[in-house]
Amino acid sequence: MSRNSHTGEDPREKLHREDEGVESLDNVQEAQQETESQIDEANDMINKELSDIDTLNKQLLEAQAQVEKEKKEYLFLMAEFDNFRKRTVKEKGELIKNASESVLKGLLPIVDDFERGLEACSKADDPAEIRKGMELIYQKLVKYLAQNGVKAIESTGKPFDAELHEAIAMVPVSDESQKGMVIDTPTKGYTLNDKVLRHAKVAVGQ
Repeated sequence: MSRNSHTGEDPREKLHREDEGVESLDNVQEAQQETESQIDEANDMINKELSDIDTLNKQLLEAQAQVEKEKKEYLFLMAEFDNFRKRTVKEKGELIKNASESVLKGLLPIVDDFERGLEACSKADDPAEIRKGMELIYQKLVKYLAQNGVKAIESTGKPFDAELHEAIAMVPVSDESQKGMVIDTPTKGYTLNDKVLRHAKVAVGQ
């Protein structure tokens, strides 16, 4: 076996140590590269998470702005609805008031006719003329009521109807066809736009 003349070292051992040194250096470089790769991956992950956080923050701000906008719109609509409700109540009240005034105003000419009729009665000697004048005023009043939706309920000779009639007496009848029929109407009933304003007081056959 040959040895180095200066050191007495076997050249093969020296070569073996050099190979190990090269291999160790390669391992260090590989480890360094792997570490750098892991660091790059970690940085990429951090950057991605930061980007996601920025996106979520942006979406949150947009959602908050949308909620605030819708809140303002809701409050505006509520205020508008409240104003509409108050205006409607006021208009309805005025409509009812004005309708009542209109109806009452329309009755005044009939009251005038009654006053003239009463004055004429004190001077007239013919009862037929007085009756004729009263009938004219009556017809005028009935016509005015009809124009405002008030109509008399048909009762006498009609079948008793609890929705329209109020029985105040039961009258014995010999004719079977008269049983359950209205025989007499002491007090007329009236409807207002097809709704019962006052039930007719009637006598019913039994």
